[in-house]
Amino acid sequence: MSPLRRSQFAWALNAWGNHAFSTTILTGFFPIFFDKFWARDLPGSTSTFYLGLTNSAASFVVMLIAPWLGAVADRRGRKKRYLGWFTVLGVLASAALALIGQGQWLWSLLVFAAASIGFFASYSFNDALLVQVAAPEASDRVSAFGFAMGYLGGGILFLLNVLMVLHPARFGLADAAAATRAAFISVALWWGLFCLPLFRYVPEAPAVAEATGWRELLETLGKVIRNKPVLQFLIAYWLYIDAIGTLQQMAVDFGAKLGFSTNTLIAALLMVQFISFPAAWAFGPLAARIGTKRAIYLGLAVFTLVSFWAYFMRTETQFYEMAVAVALVQGGVQALSRSYFSRLIPPERSGEYFGFYNMLGKFAAVLGPLVVGSVALATGNPHLSILVLAVFFLVGAVLLSRVREAEGERREA
Repeated sequence: MSPLRRSQFAWALNAWGNHAFSTTILTGFFPIFFDKFWARDLPGSTSTFYLGLTNSAASFVVMLIAPWLGAVADRRGRKKRYLGWFTVLGVLASAALALIGQGQWLWSLLVFAAASIGFFASYSFNDALLVQVAAPEASDRVSAFGFAMGYLGGGILFLLNVLMVLHPARFGLADAAAATRAAFISVALWWGLFCLPLFRYVPEAPAVAEATGWRELLETLGKVIRNKPVLQFLIAYWLYIDAIGTLQQMAVDFGAKLGFSTNTLIAALLMVQFISFPAAWAFGPLAARIGTKRAIYLGLAVFTLVSFWAYFMRTETQFYEMAVAVALVQGGVQALSRSYFSRLIPPERSGEYFGFYNMLGKFAAVLGPLVVGSVALATGNPHLSILVLAVFFLVGAVLLSRVREAEGERREA
């Protein structure tokens, strides 16, 4: 294996490892375990509020610090070091969840928030390292491969964890609660182990300057505002990634409100992981064939149809069908958005620019669920709350079509 391919594989293995946090803890077991174990004595509405507040707070912290830390990492040539620090935070906090006793809901939320900050912040630096492992002409393929590996790695461990919880005795565990604790530890071990090749084989970018601070960050913000292609892309990205993230976060809650069983919801989550693996990978060759932006448009068109589809959804079979549709395009849209953005920005300042990129993603995590929840509360109709996301997909696609930049548009000719 050539040094370049080895660095690309090592970079993708980091996604293989850290995606386990997203599947097993973030969207899988933590919300369920929090409600039934740590916060079992709290009223249901109160525990839901605290959980939502913690998710938003963690996203808000990352939203504030990501651009500044990206600027520091660029100027000091320390993207890998910062990624390492936040990975350690996420790994240790994930393992610490297994030590929290029943009824200790406040401690569980604080540790969960720390793990979430570690995950989201480390991912920002992982994105910034894309320019270190892939030339512009290979960025679509490598980015898609990274997302595909994340879905597969996270899906494999999530499947194992689900089997542990459903059949704890077969794994030598006392009960489902013990299995869930073991699942938290398995995430820490999986994440920590598979991040190691990145630090050995992915090259670090050289420092661009010694001085750094808020003034430099404000200067970069001014450059972003003056750089029309970058600014247009970020606005378009914010709109459609807001809708994608909200759809991912609210899907389980949406299904639960329709009375679908827990087994159905978990099965749908597993199905999404394993379908997303080949689908995300396929978007690399698809972009090479039809163009990066056209491939993103295709994904956004499917998401728009899903939003309308959800409005009429009533059965578990329809929920599975919707999950398949989402799985076919979600990784591809995210992967190609990352690679397209990497070709619009100065490579030597990728940490800083990807800080803004991920800041918008975290702002979406704060705002998107609030919009959907507000519509559902105002109308009393959860179907209508999902339908409103179609507007975000359509407007985002229109704004993306206006982005014009030689490097980014090379394949569109």
